[in-house]
Amino acid sequence: MEHIRQAFNRFAQDYDSQREYVIPQMREYYGAAVWAMETSEPEPAILDVGAGTGLLSAYLLSKFPDARLTLMDISENMLDQARKRFAARPGTEYVVCDYSRAELGGPYAIVCSALSIHHLAPEDKRELFHRIHTALKPGGMFVNADQALGETPFFTQRYLDYWNEYLKSGPMTEAQHAEILKRRDTLDRNEKLSDQLAWLTEAGFADVDVVYRNRTFIVTVARKD
Repeated sequence: MEHIRQAFNRFAQDYDSQREYVIPQMREYYGAAVWAMETSEPEPAILDVGAGTGLLSAYLLSKFPDARLTLMDISENMLDQARKRFAARPGTEYVVCDYSRAELGGPYAIVCSALSIHHLAPEDKRELFHRIHTALKPGGMFVNADQALGETPFFTQRYLDYWNEYLKSGPMTEAQHAEILKRRDTLDRNEKLSDQLAWLTEAGFADVDVVYRNRTFIVTVARKD
């Protein structure tokens, strides 16, 4: 994970400004993740795993303005950007750690993540899903906005072609575009959506589904019984 920490520390300051030019239909994507989050608690404890600059947490506060937020990430520079984002919001907790190994704490009403878990090796993803299940309260939900391979090499390539065309259509410079491609090629370790859903079921979640897919970009939701 050290190479991931170093990479995200390098481009933390520019991360948010590029998001809409990297992720097709970004607002719908994050909106689907927030829609999937449900709890009857007025001040739910929410853990954002791989929180980065706090972008997903910023979106979810529109639905849960009184949430007790914990933002966890391996990159101290990314969390520094989150601290700036939530500077006027006391009580937000920031944890710098390798969440693939560290204790998650809890119990939480919601655990969420956006565009982070796909960096882990397959066995670490499966083990993390088990630990997230343990960290949730009964009835708690895990919502993961992430990436997935196609179910066959044919569809994986079609999704990649779509993504490449989207990247080329934006205003990024040639150097920025090259950095995005380098990051994708060296840091991304995507899995099939069917495998991710199976691992969530294996981890003990009672209800597992996908609520959004735009080629590579997916939102899965899992509820603890």
